[in-house]
Amino acid sequence: MYPDRILSGMRPTGALHLGHYYGVLKNWIRLQSELPCLFFVADWHALTTHYEDPSLIESNTWNMVIDWLSAGIDPSQATLFIQSRIPEHAELHLLLSMATPLSWLERVPTYKDQQERLADRDLGTYGFIGYPLLQAADVLIYRASQVPVGDDQIPHIEMMREIARRFNYLYGKEKGFEKKAQEAVKKLGSKRAKLYNELRTQFQQKGIGDALGQAKAMLDDAQNLSMIDRERLFGFLEGGHKIILSEPKALLAEDSCLSGLDGQKMSKSYGNTIALREEKSVVVKKVRTMPTDPARVRRTDPGNPNKCPVWQLHKVYSDGCTRRWVTKGCMSASIGCLECKQPVIDSIVREQEPIFERAQKYLDEPALVKEIVAEGCDHARKLAQDTMRDVREAMGLSYS
Repeated sequence: MYPDRILSGMRPTGALHLGHYYGVLKNWIRLQSELPCLFFVADWHALTTHYEDPSLIESNTWNMVIDWLSAGIDPSQATLFIQSRIPEHAELHLLLSMATPLSWLERVPTYKDQQERLADRDLGTYGFIGYPLLQAADVLIYRASQVPVGDDQIPHIEMMREIARRFNYLYGKEKGFEKKAQEAVKKLGSKRAKLYNELRTQFQQKGIGDALGQAKAMLDDAQNLSMIDRERLFGFLEGGHKIILSEPKALLAEDSCLSGLDGQKMSKSYGNTIALREEKSVVVKKVRTMPTDPARVRRTDPGNPNKCPVWQLHKVYSDGCTRRWVTKGCMSASIGCLECKQPVIDSIVREQEPIFERAQKYLDEPALVKEIVAEGCDHARKLAQDTMRDVREAMGLSYS
């Protein structure tokens, strides 16, 4: 019904690291050339767990945007903006909260997981339990069709879909809807109108899911429909209401988790990261001091690469020839651990060179970053305002 659009965001909680680059940014870089993308700084979300000390949010925000740009996010292809600059996010969050059952928020798996993981923080706040609802507003306000996520975020997307479905059911009951929908069917032309009615009957009376997909595909191809008639016909397929908020789909990212310096997932909370813009001397020191296979106590002791955290980085940064050299040399003790680490160091430094080069432009001229974000905010807000006009009208709050 609405144009395909991708939305994703990150909380500004500190410098990005190579785990972010391989887990998120490389995916964003690929997607920006395939579909319209909106990428936002989730600064309000940073307050859900760091509300007591917001002093670093602003500097973290600008540094994170520089990280995005230096990694290869292209503002001519993607829209970059800051969540708090679009007040409509907060308005939709408030309005959705009026009709969202509290139990839906309590059942989100990450709610209890974070409570346990962040037990040292006071998280008995509405902002914390309401985090998934604000996240839903972030996505639904742009009528995003796809949201890039990992497996752990799928429950959040499912809840967004339920919230959109509930909203449409409660507020999409347009006066005289069925009559208007029937008039819209006629505009399809006799052949398509007959097919539409057949598919609608198959779905509603027989529960044939494929019929719904076929009908939606036909409507997507219908060029002579206005946006409002298209909305009515999409809604008429599934019931007696308009589709005001579209249901996003999870766009599962490829499993590209990068191991940290200790072999665990790279994470700031584990203190095992290499920053996206890490100085060469720091990269060298961090990799050279990485733990290795405990069996290699002495240089002459053979080891097993599968028991060594360095091997996990070789899987990402080294070619097949280098990996074979490492495997043979480690297991035969013909190379030492420092020799094994050097190709990883060289590859990381080489990968970071263009990142540093792109970043320097924005470090020298900070106004460029603010200009990019200002333009992105203007574009994002226009989209958000379009949605909120429909939301207010549906809820009887337009007062026109």
